[in-house]
Amino acid sequence: MKFALFYEIPVPRPWTPESELIAYRNTLEQAVAGDRFGWDAFWTVEHHFLQEYSHCSNPEVLYGAIAARTERIRLGYGVRLMPKPYNHPVRTAESVAVLDLISGGRVDLGTGRSATRAELEGFGIDPAESRQMWQEAIEHVVGCWTNDEYEFSGKHWQMPLRRVQPKPLQQPHPPLWGATTSDEGHAQMGDLGLGLCSFAVGLPPAEVKRKIDLYRAAVATCSTPIGAFVHNQAATFTMAICAPTRDEAIENARESFEWYPKTGARQIATLTEMMAERNQELGTYAYAADMKSHDDQGMLDLISLEYLMDSNACVLGTPDECLAACRAYEEAGVDLLLCLVNPYRVSHESVMQTIELMGTEVIPKFRH
Repeated sequence: MKFALFYEIPVPRPWTPESELIAYRNTLEQAVAGDRFGWDAFWTVEHHFLQEYSHCSNPEVLYGAIAARTERIRLGYGVRLMPKPYNHPVRTAESVAVLDLISGGRVDLGTGRSATRAELEGFGIDPAESRQMWQEAIEHVVGCWTNDEYEFSGKHWQMPLRRVQPKPLQQPHPPLWGATTSDEGHAQMGDLGLGLCSFAVGLPPAEVKRKIDLYRAAVATCSTPIGAFVHNQAATFTMAICAPTRDEAIENARESFEWYPKTGARQIATLTEMMAERNQELGTYAYAADMKSHDDQGMLDLISLEYLMDSNACVLGTPDECLAACRAYEEAGVDLLLCLVNPYRVSHESVMQTIELMGTEVIPKFRH
């Protein structure tokens, strides 16, 4: 199993004129530390309008800065939003190719469609069309990379014959991943031959395994991948804090580990209201109704640090405790563990401590 630093770049209130500046400076310093301490990759989200939760709206600029400061750590789009008009497929192909060149071939392209009212409504996207747009966009990106000249005429995008340039360094193209939460989505990622980004926080490893098994069954029979090859790697993400003592780790984690899953679920639950107002069925966003129901029943308020610890649904504690937690994810079939080291308000010093302790005392145990 490999390990990635995973970032939302939260900016908690109260804000000052320098709050976002500090958040980005800290993220850069942490990425460099990850490279130095042997982490395998650095991934961030692309989110829009999600105040406090994520101020990471233009991650490719950040990736360029990290590529210039690092030597070996891979850079993952976690994820690039593919529906129109978030990002045009040609611009995605160009962005990823440039980063692949300047980083020396260190890029992974995670893709997704987004799942909050703030973002979909903010960009005027019909949720009922988002999955179709996501898949069409990936097809166009792959075509741009793997053909000297390329043209396309799809439902959502058209382009006459052009040479899209530059081409990526990795051949035939950087690894492709797809993000999902639902069981149906896990099977679809396998059917398409995409790497899996299983994005549901707070799940115990047994549930992670059940979802990954759905993906494994599907990807094993994929004969016509959406990319140029079947990418059969599975990633999931978890919150992670490592400290010299258990008490210190708990103190550093409590507020953020409890705040993040509740806030994330409530962001997704907003979709139910938006689609109800439009008289639309939730369709492929059916899991948003589950989150709305859990919130209405007060179940989200029951998420405590103790619950997460008791169900092994986080990586928390001393290096030995973090090692045991990571082994459980490895046994669940995870190939890449995306570690959210600052879900909300974890201090820069605590994050740097986690990066160093995990890098020196946990990650080496997974090297063969």
